[in-house]
Amino acid sequence: MSYQREFERRLRVGIVGLGGHTYRNLLPAMHFLPVELVSFCDVDLDLAKRTASEYGVPSCYANAGEMYANEELDAVFMAVSPQLHPELVCQALEASLHVWTEKPPAARSSEVEAMIASRGDRVAVVGYKKAFAPATRKVLDLLSDKEIGPLEGLTAEYRMHLDADANEKLQGRKTMNWLANGCHPLSLMVAVGGDVDAVTMHLSKNRSGVCVLEFSSGAIGTLNLVSANWSYERYAFWGKKYITVDNGLTVSLWRGVPLAYGRTTDFAPSGTDTGTVVWEPQNAYATLENQALFTQGFYNEMRYFCECVLENRPAEEGTLEFAHTIMKIYEAGIMSEGARIQLT
Repeated sequence: MSYQREFERRLRVGIVGLGGHTYRNLLPAMHFLPVELVSFCDVDLDLAKRTASEYGVPSCYANAGEMYANEELDAVFMAVSPQLHPELVCQALEASLHVWTEKPPAARSSEVEAMIASRGDRVAVVGYKKAFAPATRKVLDLLSDKEIGPLEGLTAEYRMHLDADANEKLQGRKTMNWLANGCHPLSLMVAVGGDVDAVTMHLSKNRSGVCVLEFSSGAIGTLNLVSANWSYERYAFWGKKYITVDNGLTVSLWRGVPLAYGRTTDFAPSGTDTGTVVWEPQNAYATLENQALFTQGFYNEMRYFCECVLENRPAEEGTLEFAHTIMKIYEAGIMSEGARIQLT
């Protein structure tokens, strides 16, 4: 990797939306990206100007269209609301700009279809960070090994519930936790499992439950909506071997040990070719691989977008089509009420 000041070629970029998420995560990540911050835009112009003063950004706007018209930009990074993303993304694409947008990209799947129609030859990537996280990349790497994969099944545990008025919020394009954060585990599952044919949601009395995904590959995935008041997540994947990801930081490949039922007496036999292999970040040094910008996938998703633009190649990951799939699963989870919803 390189630092922003080391790149010979940099994209001239604008930022739309200078709220807490951008300030806390996206702007710090840009220290490691091939970008030149040219202009900021936020409806709170004073906020944009105060933020611009920290980063040496020369111009600020309260209207994105004015920024696109007045500034020479290559691309825009956008983090507003799912209700505003569709119009602003299409506006940027129609201004011939490449667009990276934060998740959720929209409030309805049909709005993502409008973005696809506006994209043309521009690069458009949606920031589903868990699809780009190092742990997810390692799972994909392991499953590509014929001694471990292919994937046959997966499960996820994520703190989540479905609002009692979820259908009304869906119809009214309102934000709820299933929209804002349900996409995190769903995007990881789809990144690993691929296309989804059908969705079934089973809910308990307290509106937690399980969302069943039927993948086109034949694999089955289950997302457990966990009611416990604790922000912990866990994923498991299996083919010929078993893989787990705990809290996004610990990847384990469970290889097993030689076992003669009723005869084996040692769970830790000699040698290193059996047992569990674990990958996790070290925290002895103040380096990059243990920072949230890297472990959670922010750097990977934003770097990927920049590379696609600089290399003049279409995105294949985090695409609008990928986002459309996530949005269709989101909608199906609400509409299911225990019934199987066919997506394809």
